[in-house]
Amino acid sequence: MYRRFLNNSDYLGIITQEALQQLTRGNDERFIQAEQSAEMSIVEYLSENYEVEKEFAKGKYIADYDRRITYPVGVHIYFDGQIHEVIRSISGYRKPETVVYWEELTDINIDASQVPAYSQFNTYYPGDKVNYNGVVYLCLSENGYKFDDIRIPMVGGWIEAETSLWQPIDYPLWAVVKFEGAFYTLMTLDGFDNNIDPLTSDCWGAIADYDSAYNDYELSDHEYVVYGGCVFYPETDANADVPEFGNNLSLHDPRNYNLKKHMVRLAVYELTKLIAPNNVSAVRMRDYEDSMKWLNDAARLRLNPQIPRKVDETKKPVTDWQLATFQNDYDPYRNPWMV
Repeated sequence: MYRRFLNNSDYLGIITQEALQQLTRGNDERFIQAEQSAEMSIVEYLSENYEVEKEFAKGKYIADYDRRITYPVGVHIYFDGQIHEVIRSISGYRKPETVVYWEELTDINIDASQVPAYSQFNTYYPGDKVNYNGVVYLCLSENGYKFDDIRIPMVGGWIEAETSLWQPIDYPLWAVVKFEGAFYTLMTLDGFDNNIDPLTSDCWGAIADYDSAYNDYELSDHEYVVYGGCVFYPETDANADVPEFGNNLSLHDPRNYNLKKHMVRLAVYELTKLIAPNNVSAVRMRDYEDSMKWLNDAARLRLNPQIPRKVDETKKPVTDWQLATFQNDYDPYRNPWMV
């Protein structure tokens, strides 16, 4: 699947929303077609001398905000249609665990640097190894993004509560029992009669199933939920942090301005060709020609595109040397050379 470097709002700097709608007819596949073609042109010109692929990756891997994901400081996400930088860590919600998902490996023969880094966007199966904060972990149970069950190694949030089958005996406050397939907790001792079952008594309250969409679980040892046939209560705050501009988010676009500017121009030109290849406006043609000239000059090192240069084995920029001669005599000792 093609990851887009641009987003739809990037186009509005050079074209109106109405005109853009006419070009795409509401079909986002046309954006992908045009942007792929534009990207190929840019990479073709710049990949020899510049780290253009890495610059494209900065925009392609900006994901939409997802409540399941924990975002560290410094990453960028799409939130409310705009690109934001995370300035305070944003935690995702954490589900209770009924099985063990990860085990730390202590084998001294394993080089942690050679083990793939853990990613919340990947999917893992038993036997997979990951490097998380310099420690190698072995996957014991399948989990990950595609399973809608993200389990960060050694990061929990819930403790399993002790339960028992209901019997007509005295129970302490907040005791948890199971009766006729459901779980109940003793919420009050006022008027408590141990001979009345939880389904009939007003002193007992039914425990609800865990709901990942609910985001107001209290940090309490009697905030019970049912998950996977067991009862849990929070050990730490298991709710997802709420993204908030100025609190944990700040508007910031990490994409290279020059790449964005010229890719938009080239993509609009490609979109126009898809609709009317023989009727491209003079404005679009001029923008296209200007961008192609910019790419040609950047490729020949005639200008600085503000893109990091590729380096060779000696950590110096790769240079395409060109030698021009001005020969006025066949005698090599009388022939001036210019680099």
